[in-house]
This record gives sequence, C-alpha cells and structure tokens, in this order.
Amino acid sequence: MDIKTATALRRLRLVSAPEAVSFLLLLVCSVLKRTTDFNAVPVMGAVHGVLFVLYAIFWVFAWYRARWSFGIAAFYFVLSVLPTGGFFAERKLKREAEEAVVASRAFSEGVVNA
Repeated sequence: MDIKTATALRRLRLVSAPEAVSFLLLLVCSVLKRTTDFNAVPVMGAVHGVLFVLYAIFWVFAWYRARWSFGIAAFYFVLSVLPTGGFFAERKLKREAEEAVVASRAFSEGVVNA
C-alpha cells in the first residue's frame, strides 16, 4: 500500500467515529426538541452535516485510491448512514490498515513474494 492510499484510508477512518457520534447526538437532540424546550437541532444538524460531507469526500478518495470494488465502497457508504455505522467503519478500516502494514513489512523483508 502506498502512502497516498494509506492517507486516504486514514482520513476516512478518522472522520468516521466523529460522524457517528454527531449522528447519535443529532438523534438525541431531535428527541429532546420534541419532549422539552431544549432545541440544539440546528447546531447539531450543521455539525453532523459538515462531518457527513467530509466523510463522503474522504470515502470517494478512499474508494479511488484503494481501488475498492463497488460492493466494498457501497458497504462503507451504507455504514455512514446508519447511526452507529461509523464506529464499525472505523474498526474495519483500522484492521485493514494494520493488515496492510504487516503485508508491506513481510514483502520488504522477502517473506512473501506477492
């Protein structure tokens, strides 16, 4: 894995958990808006919107750089629209990056001829 691919995956991984947290907070704010006088939906909506747009941009870059199949790319996009999907995306991307590092080290040491 080259540095640009690793960077694209890292950016996507780093924005996925905050995006999931903002989605959950937006849901909580929506419930509070309807049950109390507390209305933070405009603020949380804007925060979540910015994080979602960042996720979508980084998702496109990661799809391009990592050369994912349509199914893998769709999987990561679906995770972005689920309330806790960003946490799963972050974990899976972290695992993928760790496996790439191990494979790269094995290749550079001549252990693997892939």
